[in-house]
Amino acid sequence: MNRLHQFLLIGSFLPLCWLGMMAVHELGHVLAAWGTGGGVERVILHPLSFSQTFVAPNPQPMIVVWSGPLVGVTLPLLVWGVFYAARLPGAYLTRFFAGTCLIANGAYIGAGSLGRIGDAGDMLRMGTPMWVLWLFGLLTAPAGMLLWNGLGRRFGLGEARGRVDQRAAYVSASLLIATVATMLLLSK
Repeated sequence: MNRLHQFLLIGSFLPLCWLGMMAVHELGHVLAAWGTGGGVERVILHPLSFSQTFVAPNPQPMIVVWSGPLVGVTLPLLVWGVFYAARLPGAYLTRFFAGTCLIANGAYIGAGSLGRIGDAGDMLRMGTPMWVLWLFGLLTAPAGMLLWNGLGRRFGLGEARGRVDQRAAYVSASLLIATVATMLLLSK
């Protein structure tokens, strides 16, 4: 029975982290667009596609494009910091989520620069030097791995032998269902 809760936690929390990472990243673009006098035409947040934000007019495209990954790593770190400082239950989940956001945004910008894809391609076309994108990736992705380090037992791995917090498993599964439902409803 322990493994059931472990599978539920891992099987729901990994996709929840991915979807949450996309949402926080796009939130950065949206907030920057609004903050610089731009307009948000459309945001694509769908569980079966990559997220995207379309901004027009976009008076400060460099700020808008960089705000996705910057907010995408900073906001999750702040949330984890609050959970950690307040010793709230589930702090390890917010730590894992922050690590996921650091790794995903770092890889997206750092490795994306090589193929000039997505935000990384836009950054390069707007004049950001390649080394800046690589530096962002080299700082964030390993930091995310450091945040993940030591969390295995909380997810039932190793000596934990499948034991996890059952409440965390149910909350994670419920949040995943709610997130997917919301994304599907908003994408129509």
